[in-house]
Amino acid sequence: MVVDNFDDIRPYQDSEVVGVVERLIRDPDLVNSAAAFLVPRWHRFQPGSARVFARQILRGRTRELTSINDVQVMLSTYFEHMIRRTTDGFSCTGVERLDRDLPYLFVANHRDIAMDSGFMNYALWSNGLATSQIAVGDNLFSHGFESDLMRLNKSFVVVRNEKGLKAQYAAVTRTSNYIRSTLDAGDSVWIAQREGRSKDGFDRTEPAILKMFMLAYRNDADETVSAWLRQVQLVPVAISYEVDPCAGMKARELYLTERDGKYEKRANEDLESIVAGIVGFKGRVHLNFAEPIGQDFESVEALATEIDERIAGGIESYPTYHEAEGRLTGRASHVGLDGEVSRAFEDALNALPDRQRPFYLLQYANQIRNRRELLEVDDS
Repeated sequence: MVVDNFDDIRPYQDSEVVGVVERLIRDPDLVNSAAAFLVPRWHRFQPGSARVFARQILRGRTRELTSINDVQVMLSTYFEHMIRRTTDGFSCTGVERLDRDLPYLFVANHRDIAMDSGFMNYALWSNGLATSQIAVGDNLFSHGFESDLMRLNKSFVVVRNEKGLKAQYAAVTRTSNYIRSTLDAGDSVWIAQREGRSKDGFDRTEPAILKMFMLAYRNDADETVSAWLRQVQLVPVAISYEVDPCAGMKARELYLTERDGKYEKRANEDLESIVAGIVGFKGRVHLNFAEPIGQDFESVEALATEIDERIAGGIESYPTYHEAEGRLTGRASHVGLDGEVSRAFEDALNALPDRQRPFYLLQYANQIRNRRELLEVDDS
């Protein structure tokens, strides 16, 4: 029997760190992004010398990296710098519900390509728990810089772009087998509740994602949803951003999709979104770990609904959400925005053509509408 080592989709291992880090330092796109983050004003006016400086900084700070843990400890300092510079604070609830000795399957809402899982792993790390492996679609692994950095940071590839039903089924089955092998080995896994970001603000779990998880367990004696849940620790995770740095880009995509019936991404658009999500102002950010799901369910659809409700219960109702809903309905929000939050919200909205602005507002407003619909609560 051939044992799959998953070498082409798994995260990098300790023995690979030194070579991959050296390759990253030579990558011009990474160095340019690092310069924009480390010395933004210098990079704006003298990009060439700023890139030279950034490469020197990166080389100095990565010289002693020999393991994945070393990489994550180094990245944590940059993450803390990002929190101080681009947020009004990061908060986390529910981490006390987690057992440091158990691996978890974290199923999360998805707003930002890199930041969602980044904030969750930072919350785990800062509370003394092991960080999680991250499921990332293969569309984000087309560029060496993105691929190497993500696989150094415990990301694995979810293959989605296979042609033909047989190849697609094989890819999904392999992903399921990898997730099971990871959980069985004692490592946690983060995965979004649906393919791609929830650009319209409605966080709903795709039952197909849950069916994919169960494929690796299909030869077990009991193949029911409840039997599968008894073998995994499934935890819904909710993340809320007071300001979404990518909201303008998402509004454009939503508008063009509605107008044309489809949307074709520009070259490097995902990379632009990643960088915008990292360096853009976010206001307050909150992450919530729900209670692990342990009860019985008759179907994946019923389980999906439970996940949706627990994610909705962990969403923070920030003033930007109410402000957006008030503008869409013509009613005053009674909360108001001020300071940098107001400037970021208004500047992004005003930068859009008139026809795209409703799609911008809907992203924020739909987050509380989704919560009301699922939980039947009135938080207006």
